[in-house]
Amino acid sequence: MTLRRRFLAMGTTIELLVDAERADRPLAAAEGEFHRLERVLTRFRDDSELSRLNHDGAIDAGPDLVRVIALALDARDRTDGRFDPTVHDALLAAGYDRTFAELTDGDLGEPRPGGGGVHLDGSRIVLDEGVRVDLGGIGKGYAAERAAEILAVAGPALVNAGGDIAVRGGAWPIGVEDVTLELSSGGLATSGRDRRRWSRGGREQHHLIDPRTGAPARTELLRVTVVADDAVEAEVQAKNVFLGGRPEGCAYVLAVSA
Repeated sequence: MTLRRRFLAMGTTIELLVDAERADRPLAAAEGEFHRLERVLTRFRDDSELSRLNHDGAIDAGPDLVRVIALALDARDRTDGRFDPTVHDALLAAGYDRTFAELTDGDLGEPRPGGGGVHLDGSRIVLDEGVRVDLGGIGKGYAAERAAEILAVAGPALVNAGGDIAVRGGAWPIGVEDVTLELSSGGLATSGRDRRRWSRGGREQHHLIDPRTGAPARTELLRVTVVADDAVEAEVQAKNVFLGGRPEGCAYVLAVSA
């Protein structure tokens, strides 16, 4: 029997699935973990730990924020900067200054390239002056992995966090374009300029910032879907490939041109 639960968190719809006769407690715990991590990792809540870091420039952080920042900085190094958590102000300049459902038209700001300094020393995180961090995609991938671990206690599980998918056991069919993939482990993520689009300054914008230019990426690709060892790595590699990088450690890559 497949049990399901759907709710909103991290600015998207979360779906939890577990193959079990009963899983009330694991489902509730997995949902609770998403809401807890939202209070840590989102930039859309003024009271989140990430927002406090962006406001103060330096904090003694909890283990989850430290871990996700470390994962993001490692991803930046491995992708030659194509994945970059310091595109926060570039997203704001493009108009992504609130949750997607709340976006309205307005003026277009100046592009803000990435590459800003972020320093980790134990639990201490320090940002260079003028640097702010966004952990949208990688934060959802991290939360999906944590929730999948909780659900797997009850049985084979799948977590879908707005397209960032984490799987633990079972055989889960996942439709991607005209292909159906069957996953029993690992993660899947899709990055595309057709998913979150809006108008700003009379020009169409999207959420995939090219850190080299600080503006929404201009590419012949419409979207990229990647299967990797986990949802975090799938998210990193989807952005990397979308911006022209070589896929590293991916079990499956599907790139769709416009």
